[in-house]
Amino acid sequence: MSSRTICHFVPPYVQSEVVKNADGAAADSSQKKLADEARKRRADTIAAVDAGGVQGIAPAPTGTSRREVYDSGHTTNQRVTLVRAEGEPETDDADVSNAYDNAGHVRSFYQQVLNRESIDNRFLDLVLNVHFGTGYNNAFWDGDEMTFGDGDGVIFSGFARSLDVVAHELAHGVTQFTSGLIYKNQSGALNEHFSDVFGTAVTQWVNGEHPADADWLIGDEIMGPDLYGEALRSMRHPGTAYDNPILGTDPQPAHYADRYTGSADNGGVHINSGIPNRAFYLAASEIGDTVTTARIWYHALHFLAADSTFAQAADQVATSARVLVKAGSAPKGSAQIVRGAWRAVGVG
Repeated sequence: MSSRTICHFVPPYVQSEVVKNADGAAADSSQKKLADEARKRRADTIAAVDAGGVQGIAPAPTGTSRREVYDSGHTTNQRVTLVRAEGEPETDDADVSNAYDNAGHVRSFYQQVLNRESIDNRFLDLVLNVHFGTGYNNAFWDGDEMTFGDGDGVIFSGFARSLDVVAHELAHGVTQFTSGLIYKNQSGALNEHFSDVFGTAVTQWVNGEHPADADWLIGDEIMGPDLYGEALRSMRHPGTAYDNPILGTDPQPAHYADRYTGSADNGGVHINSGIPNRAFYLAASEIGDTVTTARIWYHALHFLAADSTFAQAADQVATSARVLVKAGSAPKGSAQIVRGAWRAVGVG
């Protein structure tokens, strides 16, 4: 497993609530321990990067954008058994098929919509691991590849089945190979935010949805029978995705004045991402097209410093909107719409 930043789909505060409140496999504390160990490696890596004064992003590898799906066999190892490579026929394993197909959708979105060749823009091969652990309630990008748990079947279902999950996690790789947003505090919340932006943009693009048609929910597809109808985040209304005895209450703020300022969740990377998420939702709704709005955000991502704040991101997104309007890639008035969206959430 890579020593680079490991970004999990299910936030640590949700995992803690599940272990505390659920029964059966979901309450297995070893799951939380496994994720905590990965987060400690991530934190150690961040500390080493800070001490060295460099971003620590390795030169981008080059591949052929091929997909490779491995079966972890319910171990906590990666690349155990290659079960489907690019162009090979479908297997009878639904998780293998879902991982393969969803990674293909993500790859096509970057190629056709953003003119980007795979995650690193240098044809990085997409390595996907399924059946990681036993009833593992999470999925993560570790800097090299994607890994999916099967879920416990009660609280969470299989993570590979969700296009939101696959697109979100692979987008962490896009951020890694562009701005390298440091995974803590506001820059870390922006890191999570961009993954939600591209996750929902890919989903809406594949489904042919417009902003008014989409549900703007992140993670609703992985909710098991005990949590049907819930989600992990709402980009439209942060703080309303869930409220139940198992997960607790959604802590995401929708306005900068209500931002989380503590040290948990690496300085609130999953919590405070709700603020820029709502700004994106407002901008996309007024522009009238999520994919066009995602192009503006994608352009901005290339010009952000690794330690960018919300205010710096808002300024750069507005600048990128002006650039794309001038190039004819965004409608007139986009810069004003973007600035207004950020101001509506207290930034700018």
